[in-house]
This record gives sequence, C-alpha cells and structure tokens, in this order.
Amino acid sequence: MADTTKRSRKISSKFKPLRRAVNLPWYSDLTLRLGAAFILIGIVVFIHWLDRDGLVDSTDGHVSLLDVFYFTMISITTTGFGDIAPVSDSARFKEAVIVTPIRFAVFFIFVGTAYNFIIKRSWEKWRMARIQDNLTDHIVVLGFGVSGSQSVEELIQRGADANKIVVVDPSEERLKVAEELGVAVLAGDAARDDILKAVRIETAGSVLVSAGRDDTSILIVLTVRHLAPKVPISVVVRASDNELLARQAGANNVINPVRFTGLLLAGSAQGAHIADYLADLASVSGRVQLVERVVEDEECGCAITDLKSGGRGLRIYRNGRAIGYWEEECQNLQTGDVVVEIVPANGNGG
Repeated sequence: MADTTKRSRKISSKFKPLRRAVNLPWYSDLTLRLGAAFILIGIVVFIHWLDRDGLVDSTDGHVSLLDVFYFTMISITTTGFGDIAPVSDSARFKEAVIVTPIRFAVFFIFVGTAYNFIIKRSWEKWRMARIQDNLTDHIVVLGFGVSGSQSVEELIQRGADANKIVVVDPSEERLKVAEELGVAVLAGDAARDDILKAVRIETAGSVLVSAGRDDTSILIVLTVRHLAPKVPISVVVRASDNELLARQAGANNVINPVRFTGLLLAGSAQGAHIADYLADLASVSGRVQLVERVVEDEECGCAITDLKSGGRGLRIYRNGRAIGYWEEECQNLQTGDVVVEIVPANGNGG
C-alpha cells in the first residue's frame, strides 16, 4: 500500500483531481471554523469589557455588558452605528491594534466558510453532474484494492485520460488515493444498480472488476452485464474454480493473478530470463509492450509478419477464434480481425 501511495503521488502532479480530498468530515470542519470565530469574538468582548471606561454610550451614558456585546458585534461586522464609540486613547489603540486584525480574521473565516460549504460545494456538485452527464466510452474500475489501483496507474501511464476513468469503491481511504491520480470517484457498493447507473455503466467503454472477493466480483459482473449487455468486462478472480463462473456471469476477460504468478515461476525454472520478459510484456514501464488492436484497412490481405506498425504479430482473433502466427489464416488478414502484437515501448527494441 505504501508503494501504491508513493507512485500515485508521483503521477498526481500531472493531473488535477476532480474533487478535492478533505481530511475532516464537513460537520467537523464547520464546527472548527465556527468555534474559531466565536472564540475570537469572545476575546473582543473581553477586551471591550476590560476597557469599558474608554467607551461612551450616547444613549444613556452607561456601558453595560449587553452594550459591550452589542458594540463588539457591530464592530466585528463593521456596521458602526455610532451610538457607542471608543473615546480614550487606550480604547482607540486597542481597537486599532488588536480588534481590527481580529475583525479581519472573523470576516475571512465566515467568507471562507460560506465559500467552502455553499458556493464551492454547489459548484462541485454542478460540475460533477455535468461530467456525469457527458460520460461516454469511459473506463469504470469497480474496486480500488491492490489490483484495481495498479490497473488505474498502468492505464494512466499508458496514456489514458484520467478524466475518463471512474473508480467505485466503498472505502473513502482508498478513494482518496484514487483522487490523487485525478480520476473521478464514487463511494458505494458496485453491486447496486443505482451506483452503476450513476457512473453511466451503459455507456462505458470497458469495465474492470476487482472487488477483492471472488463471490463479490462475480455478483458485480452479473449486475454490470444486466445493465450493460454489450460493455466489455474484465474481472479478477483468485480461485481457478471461479473462472468458469465469472465467464458464465458475463465477463469477457477473466484474470487469475495466482495463475499468472505460477506462469512466472514456471518460466523462471525453464530459463533465467523468461519470467523477466513476461513481466516486461505486462508492464508499460518495460522495453516491449503487448498491444491489441483491430487490423487496419491497408493491412487487409497482408501477412501477420507485415504489420504497418512494425510490431511482431503473435496471433489474430477471427470470429471469436484465436489463430497463431504460424497458421495459414494469419497469412491473409481480413477486415474485422483483431491482432495481438509486440511493439517497442518508447522507441526501444525488445
């Protein structure tokens, strides 16, 4: 978790968050602000009461505690009716040197409170509503644990627009980390219809599910598939027995990190550099990168070895069938084929 937070702070300098993260609940923040204002007002009342002999009441000539409180409030608010006024040098000096700075402090506290709790929150609510209305072809990440956070960081490093990524998670602590990456966030249960509708799941470009528990992840997949029948869904499951259930629930891609770890371990047993190369392929920070894309029009009729991108074609997907580069069908690419290729990352070779 510490490594994730460290990496997110490095990336956050490139993106402005859609919502400012706060450390205090709104009611605690409001209580502290009002408490500070009332303490400052109490100090002014105390100062005026101690120096009440330097004040003159033009109405009855007597300055009572109520008069002191009244004079403090109209002085703090800069109303100044003139019925009570400081006349002694001491009272005027204290008014200028002590009371006036406190007056400004109280004024800025109230202005800041009004901005933060009324203007700013209303603006943020309106802005998020506009962003929500315009969400389309975005990436929805359901679950921001270890796998979810890694996927979001990897997406941003690969060039994905952070404003087009929405993270849903029940943990406010994890959402604060997500906010530092500049993505939109929503606290809630991703298995609920109203939460998924709020992130416009039906117009999403893809959905990534990593709830931390296989049963919860599969339930989320079922809910997403019900609301968005055509949206591609990728899900993380940890038990091999649940992979088939995840596919039956509607997942297009099922990732088993335990199985992938086993592949790396097995690769390392067969060669010192196989596991290193597999990890290199999986990360954008490596020298090479796996890319999946639709075959371009000018590539139709060509062999998989003659891709216009200059990448090394590994396989194509045609009508749901995987075809290896050594098979005859790969010598004649067709419209609609999806090719998986290895390309250099950042201009580096493999």
